[in-house]
Amino acid sequence: MVGGGCTIEFMPPELLVTRLGRVDYDEALALQRRLHAARAAGAIPDVLLLLEHPPVYTRGRRAEAAELPMGEDWYREQGIAIRDVDRGGKTTYHGPGQLVGYPIVDTAIVGRDVVKFVRTIEDALIAALAAEGVAARRDENGRGVWAGEGKVASLGLHIAGGVTTHGFAVNVDCDLAPFTWIKPCGLDDPATSILEQTGQSHRMRCLQRRAAFELASRLGLRQRLISRDRLVDLLTAVEPVATHDLVFAQ
Repeated sequence: MVGGGCTIEFMPPELLVTRLGRVDYDEALALQRRLHAARAAGAIPDVLLLLEHPPVYTRGRRAEAAELPMGEDWYREQGIAIRDVDRGGKTTYHGPGQLVGYPIVDTAIVGRDVVKFVRTIEDALIAALAAEGVAARRDENGRGVWAGEGKVASLGLHIAGGVTTHGFAVNVDCDLAPFTWIKPCGLDDPATSILEQTGQSHRMRCLQRRAAFELASRLGLRQRLISRDRLVDLLTAVEPVATHDLVFAQ
């Protein structure tokens, strides 16, 4: 309350949400790294990228060769790229029809509690899937979200300077066969999808909206949709400042 009986309403901080469509894995990773540097310098708000990838297996820091039992050449012959990445976890698959979300978020919002941040993402996905008619749940034996007898969503993060990269993947109506050719996340659980659980396809846009809303709400953030071009313009404008701040913070 201020003089004259006026009340000042403070808006919650923002989560910038950008839908990128289908993006090559390397291109998305490069964008994440630019966003991470700017967010770590405090030059931009938190960001959530929502997208799909062409077929690719990604191997996290704990991945083992046995998780790709056919040999790398065989997978490449099937049209699936292979990438080694700095996220936690093991090997997983990304492909068309799978919603991938990359939150570039300062974990100060959860008191630097990484487990709480992971749980928050899981809760958001479970709520978003429930709205799609999927009864999803956690499994204490592994990170991610399960439905029926299969895993419907995977999580894998990298945190540097308190800011996250990488994130989550939800099987919407993707081809599940590539999961059967590996040992996904080092587990024997089969993969499932919204399509397999409900018989409904073409739910990508709805799930994007629900997942962004649920995550922003649970983090206490106000989501703001921003186009790819606007996001890149913002990033380009702040990068000299972000780079300067990071250099002198080292």
